[in-house]
Amino acid sequence: MHLLLTDRLACPRCGPQFGLILLAHRMDERRVLEGDLGCANCRDRFPVREGFADLRPPPRGPLGDEAAAAPPAAQAADPVADPEEAERLAALLGVAEGPGELLLIGAPARLAAGLAERVPDVEVLAASADARAWAETPGVSRLAVRARLPLFSRSMRGVALRGDEAADWLDEAVRVVAPLARVVVVDAPAGTLERLREAGLEPLLDESGVAVAVRRS
Repeated sequence: MHLLLTDRLACPRCGPQFGLILLAHRMDERRVLEGDLGCANCRDRFPVREGFADLRPPPRGPLGDEAAAAPPAAQAADPVADPEEAERLAALLGVAEGPGELLLIGAPARLAAGLAERVPDVEVLAASADARAWAETPGVSRLAVRARLPLFSRSMRGVALRGDEAADWLDEAVRVVAPLARVVVVDAPAGTLERLREAGLEPLLDESGVAVAVRRS
């Protein structure tokens, strides 16, 4: 997990009004490998182990149980993915370079490493319980989350998720996307673009199962 990501993190328990304070135990080139993130309001602590941040609010059970309940495609998530997929996602997000952070929730998180390679000066957040098993990679911060994203509002340069995860995550994706940034939904079910419009985003694309919308202000 990149050190500067702490500037974007909010308490998963208390909400985006409360940030997190990092106590780093081991670091390497500005990446936190071991440590804890604490909330001054609720006093809860969220562990960072081997670079992976567990940002689930309590009660926190074993991550393996949640991964087993994930959709099959999410279980098969692999950080080494087709380079063309990562390039296409970068184009859909409309981000050619940083600085900033991109959030990939669930199944699209498998494209995090490829996206980080293709878009200079960005940090890609791979929000997936499966990411715990992946190696620490430059440009990729791995974390586990639940329905409330542990991020400040309007803080992400782009957000991508899969359609069957949109029921749980779409409203939060809209909340955390920054002005002039996009939300991308792949394998989008019917009505996704209308939901994005109702949430205040401007539709850009609804084609071949992909829905894209942008926050104009």
